[in-house]
Amino acid sequence: MPMWLYEIRPLYAALILVTLIEVVSLIGLILARRFIVPYLHYHDGVNDAVSGTVQAIGVFYGITVGLIAVGVWNTNSDASALVSKEATAIASLYRDVSGYPQPIRDELRSKLREYTVYIINEAWPAQKKGIQLDTGSRIIDGFQSQLYTFEPTSPGQSALHSETLRAFNQLLDARRMRNIAVDAGLSSVMWSVIWVGAAISIAIGYFFRIEDLKLHTILIGLMSGFLAMLLFMIVINDKPFYGYVSVSADAYQQVLERVIDLPR
Repeated sequence: MPMWLYEIRPLYAALILVTLIEVVSLIGLILARRFIVPYLHYHDGVNDAVSGTVQAIGVFYGITVGLIAVGVWNTNSDASALVSKEATAIASLYRDVSGYPQPIRDELRSKLREYTVYIINEAWPAQKKGIQLDTGSRIIDGFQSQLYTFEPTSPGQSALHSETLRAFNQLLDARRMRNIAVDAGLSSVMWSVIWVGAAISIAIGYFFRIEDLKLHTILIGLMSGFLAMLLFMIVINDKPFYGYVSVSADAYQQVLERVIDLPR
């Protein structure tokens, strides 16, 4: 699927897909009626045979596309959950390190704020363009180095330090899963199956024996329009972190405003 299709407004993407598929389908219909159908020998039961083939292919293709659509929808939902999980981990970790003594408390909180601001202002715009930056790893490594140098001097500090380490590991896991999800998307093989299946599903309709060209055109137009909308739904949910419609960084912004930068 062309990457620029993800970068434009959903309305424009829908119009482009519908128009393209409709035009190609109707051109195919005209060519089929002109160069193929006249050379076929039709009899009374042909339309029933074609109808049965359309139904059989439609069922299998519908199931395939439906499963793919459900899969990309789940991927999109999981991406939102990953964002919420990482933002929650940042908030929990910030509250934990707030119990540390000075000066390490301010140093750790400063690193967490730097990381949150980096995600909002740098990582997210880059992700929407399909780029992953390395700055986040540097900030996390600096936070880890400072955290691991702390030595508890009381049972209370030991319990707090253990909880902080657990929260830090949760942040690392959430960050790693988000970075993996950034590159997620349907493979070229899956897109080939989708497009070839759509072409076959529409092409079968060319072989109905319908004398009225206008009626035949309307039927093929409805079929191709419906398939175009299904493809649009898959496209719009395929890459949750990329393009115009992508998971937002609002969860991090809320953590920054309501936890990190909250006046104390």
